[in-house]
Amino acid sequence: MNSFTDAALPATDSTATTKEAPDLDAQLAKFTGTVGNVRVDNAKMSMTGVDVHYGDAQAIHNVDLDLGKNEVMAMIGPSGCGKSTFLRCLNRMNDTIESCKVAGSLTLDGEDIYERNQDVVLLRARVGIVFQKPNPFPKSIYDNVAYGPRIHGLAASKSELDDIVEQSLKRASLWSEVADRLDNPGTGLSGGQQQRLCIARTIAVSPEVILMDEPCSALDPIATAKIEELIDELGKNYTIAIVTHSMQQAARVSDRTAYFHLGRLVEVGVTNDIFTNPTHQLTENYITGRFG
Repeated sequence: MNSFTDAALPATDSTATTKEAPDLDAQLAKFTGTVGNVRVDNAKMSMTGVDVHYGDAQAIHNVDLDLGKNEVMAMIGPSGCGKSTFLRCLNRMNDTIESCKVAGSLTLDGEDIYERNQDVVLLRARVGIVFQKPNPFPKSIYDNVAYGPRIHGLAASKSELDDIVEQSLKRASLWSEVADRLDNPGTGLSGGQQQRLCIARTIAVSPEVILMDEPCSALDPIATAKIEELIDELGKNYTIAIVTHSMQQAARVSDRTAYFHLGRLVEVGVTNDIFTNPTHQLTENYITGRFG
């Protein structure tokens, strides 16, 4: 986990007035491209020139970004800035929205994930997603985790399936809490436990990338801390991209941070650098609380 601490975050300027607020339009008019290194040497996913439209409205503008192997990338920015839209492009969840059109190059291990012959079901097994609100299936705890391995044929026997379920729950730090009640409904767990169950369900199909869209926004501080510890542990074996509104959370869990503003990737860099010495004025204004 990032050693960066909450105390190192710049103080929010709660006294800023409307007159003191930054001229965002003027700053955005000067935007000439993303600040920082968008590329990494060990890229797991690589995005180039990504544009996203909802009908006539453009939500993402010409974004370039790499996600490194075994890296935790935090995506931050004000509400409506496009970070969740961009995240959903990475496993084609936006395909479910009829008006959404995605352009540009998005690759996983060098393969275009938007190729016409791409099996989207298999893609989403390789690039799993955990949503903002826990969404366990109306099934038992066991069947929630076993669902993916069953449909993908990952277990040849009941004992193999049992092992996958147990190992997935252990990796999600949930096994010790549910081992004696696997037949109970997953919906009967607490909110934090449900979110860890959803993470166990995601990793049960052995994904290579895990996407998280504000996974702690509906959780209390104790449950949030457990999820953050889990992200730290999973980051050793998976590529993780997490959208979060909490700058403190981004600082705690991520290796690199990407700042989005009005559909543009403004700045990307090592998390400590982004929060202590941002390069772009828009990033600094957001980090210091002048807008957002």
